[in-house]
Amino acid sequence: MPGGRLTQKDRQQIALGLADGLAYAEIARGLDRPTSTITREVMRNGGPTGYRADLAHRATEQRAHRRRAPAPRGSRPVPQPHGRDAEAVRAYEEAFTTVMMQSGLPKMMARVMVALMITDTGSMTAAELARRLEVSPATISKSITFLESQSLVRRQRDEGRRERYVIDDDLWYQSMEASVHSLAQQVEIAREGVGVLGPGTPAAVRLENVARFLDFVGESLGRAAEQARALLNTRPEAPAAPAAAPQDDEEAHPGGT
Repeated sequence: MPGGRLTQKDRQQIALGLADGLAYAEIARGLDRPTSTITREVMRNGGPTGYRADLAHRATEQRAHRRRAPAPRGSRPVPQPHGRDAEAVRAYEEAFTTVMMQSGLPKMMARVMVALMITDTGSMTAAELARRLEVSPATISKSITFLESQSLVRRQRDEGRRERYVIDDDLWYQSMEASVHSLAQQVEIAREGVGVLGPGTPAAVRLENVARFLDFVGESLGRAAEQARALLNTRPEAPAAPAAAPQDDEEAHPGGT
């Protein structure tokens, strides 16, 4: 698989592939690149409907130029715990954000959620998020309000009475629960429409089929989420307790002969 940056010709191929309706994986195979490379390239440069090869290439050159510029005095990479590679973490954070954007999250909300997800504590204050993402506290507040409405984050007060935003270990389970609840509401409104439009009419039959489908999916999703939570949930391993020092016979049997 070739390394190095995407060339202008590569970007033209990406644009042609998008115009032809090809999936990212198919475009990636044609260029012998990872799918994540193509996904990140497209999402950083206008998305599948707004991608333009020449603009993408120019933007990439500008970003590279900014990276080559001398860093401000005192600006150093943030040290990473557990011996992590800071550049690898940054690249992973960017790729994770791109995936979350593809799932439907707006860009800023995706950045905030991923920043919380990849911290060991799973929580940050508004000030910490603003510094990390280099945005205003107002932008963080707006993003948190949206994520909270989707049951993706919650607020809590720390010992200093500061408000912290938290990603729970049960995040995906809670998200599935919210999805099941939403599906149940859709089933209810679809079945209400059957009565309003008249059972047996084409529109009512369509709505009844929708209700039956969503009811089945919601029940299956809820059951699968419960089973997965019970069977697959893991926790960080606690450090092993130090082994007790071996005792000699006198210490083991005081007063013995």
